[in-house]
Amino acid sequence: MSRSNGSAPILVAGGGIGGLATAYALALKGFPVRILEQSPEFREVGAGIQLGPNVFRALERLGLKEAVLADAHRPPAQEMRDALTGELIVNIPLDERFETKFKQPYAVSHRADILDTYLKACRSNNLVTLENNRHVEGYDETADGVTVTLKGGEKVHGRALIGCDGMWSVIRERIVADGKPRVSGHIAYRGVLKRAEVPDDLWRPDVVLWAGPRTHFVHYPLRRGELYNLVAVFHSDHYEEGWNAEGSTELLWQHFKGERPEVLRMLERIETWRMWVLCDREPVKNWSAGRVTLLGDAAHPMLQYLAQGACMATEDAVTLADKVAEQPDDLPAAFLAYQQARYLRTARVQIMARVYGEFYHARGPTAELRNMMLAGRTPEQSFDGIAWLYGEES
Repeated sequence: MSRSNGSAPILVAGGGIGGLATAYALALKGFPVRILEQSPEFREVGAGIQLGPNVFRALERLGLKEAVLADAHRPPAQEMRDALTGELIVNIPLDERFETKFKQPYAVSHRADILDTYLKACRSNNLVTLENNRHVEGYDETADGVTVTLKGGEKVHGRALIGCDGMWSVIRERIVADGKPRVSGHIAYRGVLKRAEVPDDLWRPDVVLWAGPRTHFVHYPLRRGELYNLVAVFHSDHYEEGWNAEGSTELLWQHFKGERPEVLRMLERIETWRMWVLCDREPVKNWSAGRVTLLGDAAHPMLQYLAQGACMATEDAVTLADKVAEQPDDLPAAFLAYQQARYLRTARVQIMARVYGEFYHARGPTAELRNMMLAGRTPEQSFDGIAWLYGEES
């Protein structure tokens, strides 16, 4: 049943994973939503995405858990190895012991598959309107809503505005005004291989992370095991906005020189790498103003070391829809309640993602201490260490 009562729809700026999840979550509560996406089509830049138990809890609320799992790969374990010695540092099983602990699975999937699941869900709901080539440049709050200005000068009116426009959010500039993102000094290269392109002795069903000095390399299967995802990260002062520039192979080899043959043999399988500079922002407590709020990377952009960007955005979407449903006639209050429910959790993930990045890239005695500390962990201790993020109380 629609709860619009003849009023204007809620506007969502951005049709990525966060924007689509938000639109669908609100539509399930009966609210009409209009998505304004600047690109000519709904598409996701990138490849692999790791999905922890916390996002499956949110997906269950949206009724999309099984659809996401249908395209995913369920790795039997995560492991970390030393990229210089090959030593196994820690292996974390993702089997029934993990699922007993967290009541949900762990999976890896292609970002495009997640987006496609969300997009199909939105298209199936007549309360969601999807629009492309709609570049939001600004907005003005009015007595009865928000009027958005699009590139070209067109005006669009809605009950409220949710900024899901990512790391370089135009809407955030008005609300938070904290300038450009913080450049981490880390660069990520990504590539995807077909299963047949991966040598049999290198293919692993697990999520494998090779931790090196100021580098790390991750690989795992995608799309039910049909593809193989590779991500190589290293320290660099290079800066370039965006997520899809072509990366220099020569620069990559400079940073991974001297690492294990397994790492180098896998890296050489990729002829052309796509790269992006890793950025985040300082956590903030306030990302709402009147009938306007932020969500996902626009609210709390984070480094990728906990694999939680899309997961946090999906959690945001479910919480936001809950709060709007609780106070449908007072959206400013609903937005503040959503923000209050989310800011500490997302801030913790932002901060801990930075910590994990330093942990992965440790060198010298620091790396030795890391290896010694993790080597003695039981699976149960590993589970307890991440329960703050994956647990039901999260």
